[in-house]
Order: sequence, then C-alpha cells, then structure tokens
Amino acid sequence: MIDLRLLRDNPDVVRASQVARGDDPALVDAALDADARRRASLAEFESLRAEQKAMGKQVAQAQGEEKQQLLARTKQLAEDVKARSKEADEAAAELDGVLYRIANVVEGAPAGGEDDYVVLKHVGTPRDFAAEGFEARDHLELGEGLRAIDTARGAKVSGARFYFLTGIGARLELALLNAAMDQAVEAGFTPVITPTLVKPETMRGTGFLGQHADEVYHLEKDDLYLVGTSEVALAGYHADEIVDLSAGPARYAGWSACYRREAGSAGRDTRGIIRVHQFHKVEMFSYCRPEDAAEEHQRLLAWEEAMLGKVELPYRVIDTAAGDLGSSAARKFDCEAWLPTQQRYLELTSTSNCTTFQARRLGVRERTEDGSTRTVATLNGTLGTTRWIVAILENHQQADGSVRVPEGLRPYLGGLEVLEPVA
Repeated sequence: MIDLRLLRDNPDVVRASQVARGDDPALVDAALDADARRRASLAEFESLRAEQKAMGKQVAQAQGEEKQQLLARTKQLAEDVKARSKEADEAAAELDGVLYRIANVVEGAPAGGEDDYVVLKHVGTPRDFAAEGFEARDHLELGEGLRAIDTARGAKVSGARFYFLTGIGARLELALLNAAMDQAVEAGFTPVITPTLVKPETMRGTGFLGQHADEVYHLEKDDLYLVGTSEVALAGYHADEIVDLSAGPARYAGWSACYRREAGSAGRDTRGIIRVHQFHKVEMFSYCRPEDAAEEHQRLLAWEEAMLGKVELPYRVIDTAAGDLGSSAARKFDCEAWLPTQQRYLELTSTSNCTTFQARRLGVRERTEDGSTRTVATLNGTLGTTRWIVAILENHQQADGSVRVPEGLRPYLGGLEVLEPVA
C-alpha cells in the first residue's frame, strides 16, 4: 500500500508512476476523493460529538419547555453523529479498496513494457559450440540422457508442466540450493524453512492478489493460498510487529517449494523445466530502514551475481521497465543467463525493492530514536532455483552428452567433476 501522505502531498508523482506502469491514473483521484470525504465526515463527527457531550450537561440543568427543546436537539444530534460515523466508515472502506489497487510508486525504473528493459551489463562470454565442433543439446535432452529429468512421468502423475528430478538431477538441485543457502548464511542471513500455505491477508499484503491473482493456487475449502515464492511467508513473518533494525537490516533466506499456475503462458517454454507449476527456491528477504533500501537492493544484486559466478554462467543484468514490475516493486533487477539452444537470455534471478509498500500493508514497523514508530522497507532476491539447472546443463555440456560440474558446486556433489550419461 502506498503512503497516504505521499498521495496527498504529491499526487502527480503517483499519477506519473501509474502512467509509467500502464495502470489507471484515475485511481489517484478516486483515492483523494474518498480520503477527503472520510476526513470531512470525521471532522463533522468530532464536532457533533463535542456538542453532544456539552448538551448532556445543559439538559441536566434545564427545566420545562427548555428541557424539551434540548432533549429534541439531543435526539437529533445522536442521529447526526451516527450518520457521520457511518459516512466516515464507508469512505474509509472505499479508500482502502482504491489504495489496494494502486501499485507501488516506481523509483528509477525505465518507462515502458516488457521489452523496454535497460541492459546494465554483460558478464562472461557465451560458448561458440559450432567452433567447438558440435551442436548444443537442449537441457531436456541432456537431462534425459543423464537420467536426471523425467517429464513424461511427471505428466503421468500430475499433469502438464510437472516433472521428476531423479538421480543426479535431484542431487544437482540439492547441491545448488545448499550452495545458495551456505552463501546466504555466510553473508549473515538467517536460514528459514517457510510454510508454503498462507492466509489471504498474508498473500494480499505482499501484493500477489492483484492483477496476477489468477497465477496463484487457492485452496477454497481451507481459504489458504499456495505461495509462488517464500517472499510471501517471510514478508508476513513480522506482520503487526515492531522489528529491531538498530544493528542493520534483518535478513532471512527462505527455502521452500513454490507453486505457480502459469495462467496466460500457454505455449511458452513448455518443453522441459523452464516454466513449471512446482519448483524449489532459496529466496533472500530483507527488512531495512527506508533510507537504506536502495543500497540494500545493490547488495542483494551483488549476492545474486556471486552465486551466478559460482556456477560459471554467462549472464546479463537488466533494469526492468516500469510496466513489467509487479505491483509491490518500486524497482527490479533481473539476472538472465545465456541459453545456447534458444539463443536468448533466460531469467534466473530477480531482486526487487518494495520500499514500504508491503510493510505498510502488513503493519511491520521499527521504533525510531524519538520513540515513535514508522514503516520499514522490504526487499527480496532469488539466490537459487530449479530453473538454474536448465542453464547449468546447457552451458556446461560436452560433445558426448556429459556435463561438466561447475567448481562452485563440486563440494556439494562429493567432488564430482563430470555428470556422465546413463546408457
């Protein structure tokens, strides 16, 4: 939820953000109108309540006709007080409804839609397989040759876009995620195994029940949601609490299974395990002071790049355009690894600065030096996920169908240097 004071004091900033996102700027005026009506009703309510209290003393002292007139006025005041209270409540409910539809205010993101990102840098050089004398195989062919990925049985058991990771495939995912968690712990993150089912207020508070609600699995009988990232549970971890940030950001690394319906993505990346309904991920999550959020965002990006370095992938970093941001993000950087068989970059990580948007919805605050409280900022970033296996297999494949293990993962695979095809 955006800061109501910002909306009142700088509505043009919020309007510009809405336009940059491709969202409706008229929501700003609707919110301001509801806020003005709420405040006016409350002011009238307080004035009438004060008169009502004063009238009580007058009635006690009055006699005869005067008392009857005062009693009539008292009755009218009671009705007016009730009416103004109802009007204020209705306007407040309307205001909340509109505010929940306004996305976070963009901070520094380029304007435009999905294709209007800005490339910040390239790291590493994609291999020239033609020069090496062989044609690159895609990750599924390699994975099947290694007996690491089984999509046929995944579909048989659970349907399309499900899979089994078997043998070295299962070990490779565990190696990747354990490496990610070890790096997070070394950087001072608290490791957390998070719930994958959350209440509606937690899912709504993180901004995942907005425009992309159709991508979330909902268990109607229990009124619980399956999370698409441990960011959701970690954002709710300190809901309605005052957190201590006196020693710096409070950082958590969540390991969880993640679930996404992938609604609206028919025909996109359906081969293999690029775009699936279930996967595992290690997610960084940080609570920090609002003025430190931009700097913390750069730290999260640096930790993501450190992980990509460990698995030796060529990648680029992009600054995501405003129209492609999630509703909670004020700015987002993606790291995309080169995918040889598709001759394109594939998103492996993203890190978002959500400023105070999520914490305001969830009631997460810190205590300031003067004893008051204020809303904190939240940030998140991917440190490892199942999709990384796609890029690892394709970029480190060898002519015979084997795959070289990146040095950063070898300690997690018992020193194994090469994954060999299974005859």
